[in-house]
This record gives sequence, structure tokens and C-alpha cells, in this order.
Amino acid sequence: MQFKYDFSVDSSNEEMTIQIGDIIGNHISIGAVVLLVGDLGAGKTKLTQGILNGLGCHDFVRSPTFVLITEYHSDFPIYHMDLYRLDTSESIDRLFLDEYLYGEGVCVIEWADKGNDSFPHDSLTINIESLSESSRRLHFQYNQDSFNELRENLKGKF
Repeated sequence: MQFKYDFSVDSSNEEMTIQIGDIIGNHISIGAVVLLVGDLGAGKTKLTQGILNGLGCHDFVRSPTFVLITEYHSDFPIYHMDLYRLDTSESIDRLFLDEYLYGEGVCVIEWADKGNDSFPHDSLTINIESLSESSRRLHFQYNQDSFNELRENLKGKF
């Protein structure tokens, strides 16, 4: 997929990754789909914790690797998905994700690269790259102009 915008932000530790997620959560709204890509241990779940905090949900976040989808609540539902265990696009299709992706909530999807083209064109994609044991580079890609405010906010703080 071609992206209209992209930028990167560096995080030096888990707490900073959670802070970045909090800012993301403060800049998205109902209908948003956040796609997280990165190796095991890259920080996808820590970033998700921050996103949920920013959306007003302060539940403890665990990666839903075995249940695939965990639902959290704020003023609206927040769906945390993990596609790690899925091997084929057919198995993803059988999850009927459209009900979540186009519903009245927010979706945060770990291992989104396994979903190929299953996600809306206006999703926010974040690739997390490990730079060292504790530091990460978060590379943001998107097509929707509404994420430009998020970019400016993050660039001003990190």
C-alpha cells in the first residue's frame, strides 16, 4: 500500500513508548484502526497500553495472542487484536473483522502485517523497530489528513 504521509519518532524506554501511545489515543476517535507491526518484544503491547490510556481506558493490557480479540471499554468499545497465531489470510477472513473495523469502536491490531489488505485504507500503521534492548523507532504511515495533528504533536514532544 502506498502512503501519503510518513514520519518516525524514537522512544528510549518502555515508559516513553507508553507516553507516545497515550498521545496517539488522545488524537484518534471512534472508527480509528491502528495497525501495529514489529518483531516479538518490539513494544506493540506497551504502545497499546498507552493508546488505551489516551482513550480513557486504564485497564491492564495483555497481548491477546491466544484469545485473538480482547474488548476494553471507555466511552466506546476498544478492540485489541493479535494476529500472531494466524497463518493465512483465510483464517483472518474467518474472524469477520469487518464488524470490528467498521463498527462503533476503535481497533488496535498487533501483527497487522499478517492481515495483508484486510484493513481500511485510512488506517494508521505503526512499524516498531528495535534499536537496542530498550530503545525503539516508531515509523508512522497513513493516508488520512486527520493524523497530521498527531504528527505535529509527537514531533513537538519527541
